[in-house]
Amino acid sequence: MVFRLETQTKEDVIYPESDGQPMADNTKQFRWIMVIYYNLEWLFADDANVFVAGDLLWYPVQGNNKIRQAPDVMIVFGATKGDRGSYQQWNEGNIAPQVVFEILSPGNTLTEMNKKQVFYDRYGVEEYYLYDPNKNDLSGWLRSESRLDVIDEMNNWVSPRLGIRFDLSGEQLQLYRPDGNPFASYLEIQRRLEETQLRVEDAEQRAEDERQRAEAERQRAEAERQRAEAERQRAERLAQRLRELGIDPEQVD
Repeated sequence: MVFRLETQTKEDVIYPESDGQPMADNTKQFRWIMVIYYNLEWLFADDANVFVAGDLLWYPVQGNNKIRQAPDVMIVFGATKGDRGSYQQWNEGNIAPQVVFEILSPGNTLTEMNKKQVFYDRYGVEEYYLYDPNKNDLSGWLRSESRLDVIDEMNNWVSPRLGIRFDLSGEQLQLYRPDGNPFASYLEIQRRLEETQLRVEDAEQRAEDERQRAEAERQRAEAERQRAEAERQRAERLAQRLRELGIDPEQVD
């Protein structure tokens, strides 16, 4: 009897889309994740090759579903926008997320955060930002040659990749867009998005009304053309009948 050993290939590996952990431990952490995610999504909305994700599992190594992290927010320059169940780096031109954010909560342990930092360092992150909203404490790391080095002064630091500025002068972190405008709250972004959507819908409705008016005008012109053609044909038939009777149509008053 011959026994056949089945070996698992890289293509056979299943990459779960959830690690079973909640997106946030509390409302403050959740709010900060949403603010950063939506503002960055808004900032790069017109660039089809900037992918922004929140709480999405990132698998950097094909064939190994144990090596993974789910940054609170990650940004990938060079990856197209679109929905994904997970970020499988080998299917994305082997582009690692260049920027990641983590929002600290009381449930995070020092060991856990150290493991994340080691992971981001090892797998090519260029900028890593860790914010503790309870202490208003922001730490940052920037890749220098082959490793992530600590950014000594975070107040008024400007992200090389994102162009956003970090302001720690107040009671809580304030982020500023490259144009100098502050990051908006989640509700403000929703309001602006709704206003934008209403403007788009209004413009689409005006365009549709104009299209319908143009179509009605075209139909009226076509009906007029058909009436003129029918009149011409009637006149032609009458002239032909007169010629058959020996009468010159031009002589008929």
